[in-house]
Amino acid sequence: MAITNGYCTLAEVKAVLRLTDNTDDTLLEKSIEGASRRIDGYCGRFFYQTTKTIKLFPVDEFSVGIPDLATSDGLVLKTDTAGDGTFSTTWSASDYYLEPTDVSLQGRPYTRITAQGAKSFPFLYQPPRPTIELTGTFGFPSIPNDVREASVLLSIRGFSRYNAALGVVGFGDMAIQVRAVDPDVRDLLAPYRVFGAI
Repeated sequence: MAITNGYCTLAEVKAVLRLTDNTDDTLLEKSIEGASRRIDGYCGRFFYQTTKTIKLFPVDEFSVGIPDLATSDGLVLKTDTAGDGTFSTTWSASDYYLEPTDVSLQGRPYTRITAQGAKSFPFLYQPPRPTIELTGTFGFPSIPNDVREASVLLSIRGFSRYNAALGVVGFGDMAIQVRAVDPDVRDLLAPYRVFGAI
């Protein structure tokens, strides 16, 4: 099995577990995928990259929030100026700028597009409809180290959970209940959570 959009590698998890054989590779890969999707859900965003075309509703004529945009390379912005569902006006890179403007320093994605010059986004009230079409590479420029580390910890936890019936791990005469949220994972992911994420 290959890991799809995982935030850590099989080798990284095996190194932490001190595993040298391939016996549990399939279970570990499933744990890595599960941990990665759990991180997506916890943070309310994803950290892999995917190229998609999306449609947006602007809330004003000059600025619109966008899902995490990994890069400006290959970005195509079109607008529906007639309100007929046809995105016939293509904007050039000089018609807008991406924010925050210091993403190269932070290693973070772009999250807003602001019109500049004489350009403005069509803003239709009745009926409300998306007037912006955006094609680009969404996600993060690269997987942050904190997310990678959280993925390793969650993958190990998921893998170990196969041996913890009803969420209880036994050691000789002692039993320990597995906590619902690992505080270290929570702390690693806190800076990346979108406000309002579950």
